[in-house]
Amino acid sequence: MAFSAHLVFDGQCEKAFQFYAECFGAKIISMMKWNQTPAADQAPPGAGDRIVHATMNASGTYVFGADAFPGKYEKPQGFFVLFSVNDSEQAERIFNKLADGGTIDMPMQETFWAARYGVVRDRFGIPWEINCSKQH
Repeated sequence: MAFSAHLVFDGQCEKAFQFYAECFGAKIISMMKWNQTPAADQAPPGAGDRIVHATMNASGTYVFGADAFPGKYEKPQGFFVLFSVNDSEQAERIFNKLADGGTIDMPMQETFWAARYGVVRDRFGIPWEINCSKQH
């Protein structure tokens, strides 16, 4: 059993996944637009160039994505995507990349549970928690 994140965008999935691949050193495995599927004629007007399914592998963790149909996008709320690393410098680097063009909710800092921890909403509106645990 495994949990994965499936992120939904408003026409920016392709750009977001290219950005995340750079941020996390991940590999985009697949990316398909509605107009490339057998169901292309069933997509609503304006959806043809939107991503119907994307898959990214970040060190064995899979993240999935898609674009909402035009007019159906809802801003993410009620969750954060938690990314944990074992290296403080890597945590800082990733946090700063995600913060570029985004909004910092909690600056990267030491906490009682983490050597480095910060909360940011990236330029695509996805909320992230970046965590680097204290070494015990």
